[in-house]
Amino acid sequence: MKRINALTIAGTDPSGGAGIQADLKAFSALGAYGASVITALVAQNTCGVQSVYRIEPDFVAAQLDSVFSDLRIDTVKIGMLAETDIVEAVAERLAYWQPHTVVLDTVMLAKSGDPLLSPSAVSVMREHLLPRVSLITPNLPEAAALLEAPMATSEREMHQQGEALMALGCEAVLMKGGHLDDAESPDWLFTRDGARRFTAPRVQTKNTHGTGCTLSSALAALRPRYDDWGQTVVEAKAWLTQALAAADSLEVGHGHGPVHHFHAWW
Repeated sequence: MKRINALTIAGTDPSGGAGIQADLKAFSALGAYGASVITALVAQNTCGVQSVYRIEPDFVAAQLDSVFSDLRIDTVKIGMLAETDIVEAVAERLAYWQPHTVVLDTVMLAKSGDPLLSPSAVSVMREHLLPRVSLITPNLPEAAALLEAPMATSEREMHQQGEALMALGCEAVLMKGGHLDDAESPDWLFTRDGARRFTAPRVQTKNTHGTGCTLSSALAALRPRYDDWGQTVVEAKAWLTQALAAADSLEVGHGHGPVHHFHAWW
């Protein structure tokens, strides 16, 4: 089987649980070679975000050109983009290089609630980036922000908002229902072929730092192996559930610790 080369475009996490570091761990755990383009240097840990240093958009674009001009990139994951001009730079270079698969994790808030995307960048993401990606993976607050609507509080409203996001030009949408107050955590996948529901029992752990980053990276790493997004979501969610179940075996930080990306190895 051809080795998969995966690229992450995101911010950093020096504590290793989210962002670029989590993406590269997920790629490696799932058998993909990981490359990275950094959009922001984030001083954060398991307790929250302390500071953010945005990378100049021209340098983000230069990093993208360095990678795409040399490496065969089979799949791309996009995470934290921070500012409007970085969103524009990434959208422009993706239009030029045209990678086959692009998963966009619509990162707007850290687990701690700290903002990771400026309000002005949301409309630019909606207009310039969403039509260029293969799949977006918003949680309920992020979907509401993209649609300028109240947050969904039921699966019926999740379904409505997923269809509304598709109408904005998305190729596929995975609406994550973790913010619903249910015993299970339902997700809805929307594609041109229709909608599909996924559910799994909630894993009882406080160590969920980087869960969104990790899921989107797993989806990007696994997509080249399967014929459709449905099977890709099944495999990615199963792997993430195991990573969450093993999270308490790690001893990382005093806040919300990371998931265990390498649970199958150690």
